[in-house]
Amino acid sequence: MKPVLRTFAVAVAASVCLSASDFPDPAKDIRVSARGTHQTAVLAGGCFWGVEAVFEQLQGVSDVVSGFAGGSRITAHYAVVSSGTTSHAESVQITYDPTVITYGQLLKVFFAVAHDPTELNRQGPDEGPQYRSSIFYGNADEKMVAEAYIRQLTDAKVFNRPIVTKVVPLDGFYSAEEYHQNFLARHPDHPYIVVNDLPKLRALKAELPELVKRK
Repeated sequence: MKPVLRTFAVAVAASVCLSASDFPDPAKDIRVSARGTHQTAVLAGGCFWGVEAVFEQLQGVSDVVSGFAGGSRITAHYAVVSSGTTSHAESVQITYDPTVITYGQLLKVFFAVAHDPTELNRQGPDEGPQYRSSIFYGNADEKMVAEAYIRQLTDAKVFNRPIVTKVVPLDGFYSAEEYHQNFLARHPDHPYIVVNDLPKLRALKAELPELVKRK
């Protein structure tokens, strides 16, 4: 079971100079005009419960799956990954329509709301390399946009501490066990969710409402 500490929101606020609503848009992005196109993005930003829930709120996102990336299929099991001895990171695979929301906009949410990219091998109360911040790119365009955005945020001094997010090639994504999928939606009163993840959803809806799905 994940520990419950009331420190995550405070830590994020201390590391960010700008609110999410003032976060810069990526200067470089991937533009797709063909309607009906669907792409996937794989991101790791700590416990996948909250990261999944954040991206599920976004317009243009049709599916988000919690899982593992960075290691082998053999070790892609929660009990093994949570030991911190594999190469995996808890990750999410986002399926989205790039004519509605761009890859760069997904990265904006990733850095502004979904996690704290200045924490090394941890995220809030969770410690270990399985909770590291990573962008797993699937092609050269994604790599270019991710690296350019990190430079842009660094040059703008958006964070008070260095960004430690790694941009690495995607070698495979493996879905987590079923009980991890849609965890926040199914367990909104879970203490870990209440303390660490519901504040992210409130911040997303309050500060980036233009990206949130309309009910």
